[in-house]
Amino acid sequence: MTYNPVQLILKKRNGKVLNSEELEYLFTAYKNNQLPSYQMAAFLMALYFRGMTVEEISDLTRIYINSSKLIKFPRNMKTVDKHSTGGVGDKVSIVLAPIVAACGGNIPMISGRGLGHTGGTLDKLESIPGFRTNLNYNEFVEQVKKIGVAIIGQSEELVPIDRATYALRDVTATIDSLPLITASIMSKKIAEGAQNLVIDLKIGSGAFIKDEQTADRLADYLLKTGENMEQRVAVIFSNMNSPLGYYVGNSLEILECIEFLHGKDIPDLKEITFALAQQMLLLSKIAKNPLEAEKKVYKCWQDKTALMKFKQLLAAQGGNSEICDKPEKLPQATYKIDIRAENSGWIKQIDCESIGYALVEIRAGRSNLDSRLDPGSGAYLPLKVGDRVERDDILGHVFCNDLKSGKKVARQIALSHIISDVNVSKENLIFKIVNPNN
Repeated sequence: MTYNPVQLILKKRNGKVLNSEELEYLFTAYKNNQLPSYQMAAFLMALYFRGMTVEEISDLTRIYINSSKLIKFPRNMKTVDKHSTGGVGDKVSIVLAPIVAACGGNIPMISGRGLGHTGGTLDKLESIPGFRTNLNYNEFVEQVKKIGVAIIGQSEELVPIDRATYALRDVTATIDSLPLITASIMSKKIAEGAQNLVIDLKIGSGAFIKDEQTADRLADYLLKTGENMEQRVAVIFSNMNSPLGYYVGNSLEILECIEFLHGKDIPDLKEITFALAQQMLLLSKIAKNPLEAEKKVYKCWQDKTALMKFKQLLAAQGGNSEICDKPEKLPQATYKIDIRAENSGWIKQIDCESIGYALVEIRAGRSNLDSRLDPGSGAYLPLKVGDRVERDDILGHVFCNDLKSGKKVARQIALSHIISDVNVSKENLIFKIVNPNN
């Protein structure tokens, strides 16, 4: 059936609910170049301000999925994945996937690239010499079946309507529409073949979502859409007011992942990774209860079976697994520049978003999808909100290949740390966990 796009735009602009046929007409026509960008842009803006019901979001998710080549695994496989809403220093997927696979899970993980102030899992993995993220459909499925884990990028065939719409959202200030975020996340995860999904919903200065109220709304959309789509979903609300772990930057974060899998206790990385892993084991019924999940996760980290699984992952996707024992084979920067505290006191606030954008200037991140990265550049930032520093103390280091730019970035990062002369309490990393499936 053919509709008048203007009437549909007007309907949503006036706060009315669109049915599945109306939504399918608009989004399919846009994907097939039968609807001009200016009309879809107008519709997206109307949707941004008027929102969508859970039923509309579920319909849109189905439309996205039905436009896609679906990846299917046998129903008896314990497929489970994780999605993060993005942060600074968030390298969790790279250690989480081998941990869960070592515990018996099957992780068909389709990840993205960094953009703006947040890093991307694919960029980090591609800093490993030889690592391929462009496996084809059969390679991806067979690898998940064989070793339990594969991490690749989104192909042209996976939810193409979402791909087309996302590009327009990026230039029309509608990226942070919660209904569109929900449909985008859920459609990709269902299309990749994962039956269970844990969301790491980050809140704070380094996250796209800055406040708990907005996070609660997004979590509610994700959980209810998952229920409508027969997808088991759990949500962990985590703190992004401090960079996660110690390093930010592509090969630097790979180095940190290797150190962690070798048994180095990196407190915040360990806490969030273990919490996500435990929820993934519970959702996929690999563990019967939280205590069993906790024991399984800790054991495979401690006895290095997770490290062995990571080596398997690297070898399977063409990466040089020698880096796990010889990390000096990773790309490294020429210069190391100190970041020094401006004042004495307690760290009251860290503007993680500003840090992420500052690091783009030394090509540790992307300003657009075509940006060329310097894989060895980045920063070492071990301090968190609530830590005590003295004036001129070293807050961390910048690693770069351009000395002038590096000094400028070090100064910007120093100014991103707000220091108070009043004692500041440490913050919790995990705010709450919502798993209605237990």
